[in-house]
Amino acid sequence: MTTEHPIMAHVPHLRRYARALTRHEVEADDLVQDTLERALRKFSLWKQGTNLRAWLFSVMHNLYVNQARSKQDVTPLDDDMDVPVGGRQEEGLRIRDLSASLLELPIEQREVLLLVGLENFSYEEVSRTLEIPLGTVMSRLSRGRERLRRLLDGCPAKPNLTVVI
Repeated sequence: MTTEHPIMAHVPHLRRYARALTRHEVEADDLVQDTLERALRKFSLWKQGTNLRAWLFSVMHNLYVNQARSKQDVTPLDDDMDVPVGGRQEEGLRIRDLSASLLELPIEQREVLLLVGLENFSYEEVSRTLEIPLGTVMSRLSRGRERLRRLLDGCPAKPNLTVVI
């Protein structure tokens, strides 16, 4: 009798987050595969009794950042949204608008928003996962929510410039 590895229970969450992060199915699958490969190889580094899910998301985050840095530019995003628009067109359009607006956010804000809003991470878990201070998590989340709200309302993002006379 074989027992499933504890990492396997987190694969659906990793896939969902990777897809929301990259907005490209093939890149998301590659990111999940790379994450699983590294996590299995480095599993001895995970401390028993700590949050395995947060550790896996840390592995994924670090891989994503490293891959983005190695590309030296931002990967073009798919304009084709995989949002079904059928009997519930209005809901599909809202989801499409939300997806497009999320892509307008800086990656730092998008990561925090997705971890809190999509994956239900606590602020502390996000802080540990992204290796940033708790105050930075709250600041990025607040700025990300405000910017997302403005984008969904059809308002351009507020410039962060102040006029000095």
